[in-house]
Amino acid sequence: MSEEKDRELQALQAALAAEHAAVYGYGVVGGRIADGRRTEAVTAYDAHRARRDALVREVKDLGGRPVAASAGYALPFQVPDSPAAVRLAAELEDRVAGVYADLVRAAGGGRRALAAEALREAAVRAVRWRGESVAFPGLAERAGTAPPSAAPTA
Repeated sequence: MSEEKDRELQALQAALAAEHAAVYGYGVVGGRIADGRRTEAVTAYDAHRARRDALVREVKDLGGRPVAASAGYALPFQVPDSPAAVRLAAELEDRVAGVYADLVRAAGGGRRALAAEALREAAVRAVRWRGESVAFPGLAERAGTAPPSAAPTA
């Protein structure tokens, strides 16, 4: 496999791992979110499941073995109530946007376009959850925040 394809496969695997974590995280969000935002949480959950499934196919198309989901993920903070669930949802979207930004840099052609679309979708969902935007979605170093860890935590 060429170095370019290897970088693309690694970025796809990182995106897949982030989607696994997001699906898990939205399970927590759904259990704590207020009724008024439950539909939004379900829609995001479904979107992440669809992206996860598409990434599994992309990894296989490049000859890779898709990274498996963990049985559980460490949450970045406790989620005892709906406001914390909203913060978690925004955090999940920020983390997903970060890995899709990496995939945009690593991929070409159609995969780059799909990664850019996924980045945009995550950024829009983060804005909806947070109520405000960041200057450079997916680029934590530009927004003045720490980059997401390499480990797929939710």
